[in-house]
Amino acid sequence: MGRVMAVSFERYGRLYYLDPGEGTYAVGDRVLVPTESGPEVAECVWAPEWVDDAETGFVDLPVCAGKAGDEALARDEENRRRRAEAKLVAKKLIKRHELPMKVVGVDYVDSGEDFDELVVVYFTAPHRVDFRALVGELARTLRARIDLRQVGSRDAARLVGGLGNCGRDLCCATFLNSFEPVSLRMAKVQDLPPNPMKISGACGRLMCCLKYEHPLYVDFARQAPAVGSRVSTDEGDGVVVAHQVPADSVLVRVAASGAMTSCALATVCGSRQAYEGKDRDAVRTGRDDPADPLPAEAVTAAGAAEDPAPGAGREAAGGRMAARGRGRRRRARDS
Repeated sequence: MGRVMAVSFERYGRLYYLDPGEGTYAVGDRVLVPTESGPEVAECVWAPEWVDDAETGFVDLPVCAGKAGDEALARDEENRRRRAEAKLVAKKLIKRHELPMKVVGVDYVDSGEDFDELVVVYFTAPHRVDFRALVGELARTLRARIDLRQVGSRDAARLVGGLGNCGRDLCCATFLNSFEPVSLRMAKVQDLPPNPMKISGACGRLMCCLKYEHPLYVDFARQAPAVGSRVSTDEGDGVVVAHQVPADSVLVRVAASGAMTSCALATVCGSRQAYEGKDRDAVRTGRDDPADPLPAEAVTAAGAAEDPAPGAGREAAGGRMAARGRGRRRRARDS
């Protein structure tokens, strides 16, 4: 067991998890987060709680450096002002140079091992861009070292943020740590329309949330009867017309009345019906448990009905051999 807290550098931004150490923090506190460029100010959005490290995977987390003081808050405010200034200057110079670039984020580092000030500009472009002239003019205007980084559409959506089709903040901008591959097959398994406008996210790619419920749909399809198959329900025999995965049920059209009824998966799946069939067989044979052996008289009756009389097998085999011999002699005379 260990304690974990969550912080965010931007309001409603991506969450970062820390080890609170021996400190006590409340939601809304400004704390210091250790980074490669030194401690940065972030806001506590999840107070420290005890969690199971083995189940949650919260291991080797950075330790919170304590609450932010007045000096750290003033430095953070100045860095935010410099980031806004750098973003505005970058947009103006890109427009002046007529480059097909779109600025999606700016990061400002006020100190480092081999530089005094560093401005990192993240941008998107439809192709590779020659921005050598732009870098020189940005460095002269901002009087800092410039680093231009081209990012893809998914990383751009993570940096910009926004709302998804569900009305909530984008997953990539809040809690996703990495992008897992998503395919159109996942949408087909979940019976979603293959319309890119309906299953694409803010980045223009397939929505990351298609991956969340995919294992549930695959497991349901492995157990449930296929659409069009005949099943038995409490209301009579019918045909499966649709799957209702969130409700763990199937929609059945009853053959006798034509009515549509929703049946739980456990009542119509093959394994359940096979299990109930074993129970019915046990009742017919007088056994309490289908795994129990048959009574002696039942075994005798079954053996008498199924096993042939003694010597019947040898007589049948002898008849077949005699018939083959007559056939060979007849073919020899004909030749």
